[in-house]
Amino acid sequence: MDEVDFKTLLARLPVSWWETDADSGRVRSGGGAFTDEHTAHRFLKALSAETGGLPSARWGEGARFGEVRPVGGAPSGDGPRRTRFEGRTFDVTWSARGGDARRRGSRGVAVEVGGGAPAGAGAYASFADLSPAAMFVRDAAGCYVWANHAYAHLYGTTRDRMVGRHLGEFDAPDDAARFMALDDEVLTGGHSLRHTLTYRRPDGSPGHAAGYRFPVSWGALRCVAGTYVDVSEYTHALDGRRRAEEDLRALRDHSGLPCVRLSADGVVGEASAAAAELLRLRLRDLVGSPVDALLAETPERAALHVVWGELTGGRRRNAQSSAVLVDGDRRQRRVWVHLSVVNRSRGRDAGVWAVVTRLGLRHEPHPALTPAQVRILALLAAGYDNAGVAEALRLSRQTVDYHLARLRRLLGAATRPALVARAYVLGILSPHSWPPRSTTAAHPLSPA
Repeated sequence: MDEVDFKTLLARLPVSWWETDADSGRVRSGGGAFTDEHTAHRFLKALSAETGGLPSARWGEGARFGEVRPVGGAPSGDGPRRTRFEGRTFDVTWSARGGDARRRGSRGVAVEVGGGAPAGAGAYASFADLSPAAMFVRDAAGCYVWANHAYAHLYGTTRDRMVGRHLGEFDAPDDAARFMALDDEVLTGGHSLRHTLTYRRPDGSPGHAAGYRFPVSWGALRCVAGTYVDVSEYTHALDGRRRAEEDLRALRDHSGLPCVRLSADGVVGEASAAAAELLRLRLRDLVGSPVDALLAETPERAALHVVWGELTGGRRRNAQSSAVLVDGDRRQRRVWVHLSVVNRSRGRDAGVWAVVTRLGLRHEPHPALTPAQVRILALLAAGYDNAGVAEALRLSRQTVDYHLARLRRLLGAATRPALVARAYVLGILSPHSWPPRSTTAAHPLSPA
């Protein structure tokens, strides 16, 4: 807050500030203690005459000055004092601007003591009235001796209607008893208490507040003061999130879908019972496992790593892929999974939900094929004859015939339809795309 902002704030408070220059007699002043400049100048002139602590000024000559009467504090020089002016009481503090005030000028501030608060509490009450936090002061019997506007607003009333009345008139009996017990704990222990509480709003809905209670002296009374921030909307948002998480867990556990939630570094954070059953692991053993330990060393694994980098790097939100899982008995099974990024926000790493959407047959390892052989299988599945395959791949008929003979031996299939069938069963071709393409193709339109 710069000087201009601070002086703007003081213009709304029962405060008078001043800066004087002895050489020029110029006085700068402000604050909201006085409604007009002339009254403020009369106050300073009278204060100067009474204390001798302020330099004379050239304005206001001939005016009828009010009387400033000292009540207590330092009689002269620097330091706080209390004084009365035209029936009003002020705490006054000023200091010389480097040496003798009469020669160098001075600056100071006067804060009115009043507004329903006892001596010494005026400044606190004035500032607290402008605070967005709810603040109150209650005596040991539970009656309000002071409250700010924000606190009264929580109860749908005004502070004038609260002061002097018992808290039982505003809170339900059970709530009032709880609040009285908290007040007694603060007064008995003599220390502050930080906590959250619930209260009943004027419309009957529950409200939530967080803050402090602490012992204070309010005049001759030993009281409890409190300052609170309404956190009802925040609490409701947390409750909504908790209910959503419970619904998600219920859906996860009872849907029968094998699914796991993975951290950005590929560790299982949550898992459904169906996922543990599919992998033949206990649920507690599955949670905390690195996902790489559950994947077989197949071409799909390398393709999944590429997709994973795009998901966690923010380049994709969703992906579908196949994978070969290794269960607790070291058996392999091909599955198709849907991957979705969750919890992507600033400063937080993304997580990924992996849901198994379809189960394949037990995985049967197959010999490694060249890219040309995989493309030939994809073209055969699309209905191409040998001549069409040769033309599409720009190969000679003899070369295509050689590859087909080689594929029959590698895959154990005697005919073209059998080759296509084996390619799908072994997971060489993806069952989810048309035109046919390799399961590990990096791009949906890529044949291999």
